Order: sequence, then C-alpha cells, then structure tokens
Amino acid sequence: MGETKATRNWFARHVEAEAKKDTIPYSERVGNIVGFVAIILVILYFVAHQMWSTGFFTSKFGTLEMFLFYVALMFGIVTTAVRALLGRKNLARLFDVIGAVLFTVALAWLFVVFPFDFAYFADVLPNFLRFLLQWISNDIARILMALGLIVSPVRAIYTAILYVFVRKELSKPTLKAT
Repeated sequence: MGETKATRNWFARHVEAEAKKDTIPYSERVGNIVGFVAIILVILYFVAHQMWSTGFFTSKFGTLEMFLFYVALMFGIVTTAVRALLGRKNLARLFDVIGAVLFTVALAWLFVVFPFDFAYFADVLPNFLRFLLQWISNDIARILMALGLIVSPVRAIYTAILYVFVRKELSKPTLKAT
C-alpha cells in the first residue's frame, strides 16, 4: 500500500512538473528544427537506396512495406514540426502517441517480412564514410528492431497516460498570489 502511494506521489509530482514546463523554450524549438532536417536526411538516405537499387531493399520490399516504412519515417517530421511550431509539449504528445503506434505497426510488419539486406546499407555513403555503417548486419538490425518492438508500444502507452494527466493538470485553474 505504501509503495503504491509512493509511486502515485512520484507520478503526480512528475505530471505537475511536466505541466509547469509545458511551454517549449526557444532553444528547444530550434533543436526541433534541427531534428526536422535530420529526419529529412534519413528519408533521403533511404530514397537514395531505392533510386540507385543498391540491393539494400530486397524484392520483398513491396508497396505495403514501402508505405509503412516511409509513413512511419515521415510522421516523425509531423511530430517534430508540431513541437517546433506550436511550442507546447503536451499538445505534441498526441502526435508522439500516434507516431509511436504507427512506428510499432510498421516495425512489426517489417520485422516479419524483413525486406532488407544490410550488407548494402553503407553503399550510398562516400567510401571514406562507409565504415560508420558497415558494422550493421542483418542480425544486428533484427535485434534493434526487436528492441524497438518492445520500447515503442511502452512509450506510446506511457506518453498517452502522461498526456491525459498533464492535460488535467493544465486545465486546473491557477491560483494567483496577491
């Protein structure tokens, strides 16, 4: 009983702290713009693989796999843009939840189908940079995907719960000191 109360108190304190810092500072908003650019570069990296037929995407990478793969990646742009433009953390949490669910669905399907050959993953990089990604094998990619299948749904649930409780906290009338 005491442990449940301590946990509830920790979560209540966490919700209160999140509500107090709901407005995103300018520096973080600029950081989100950097994240936006980074996501675009990642998408372009995979588009280059597809356009140049490097062999990274195998014949199993059909229309459904392509749709799930790119929608999950591009939704990261939406979340980052919402955070940067609106400057409110809790509003962006809604998009975080949707993105985590999309990512989980896409990752689960791509894990089952596995339409990749990571032997070619570094092929679109210049020769002097290939060492950065050549160590990633199919087995390592599968392990990372399995970890993502565990973390992403947990993140979605936690973020959804946090959104609801922070929203309640933000809707409380504030008492002004006189």
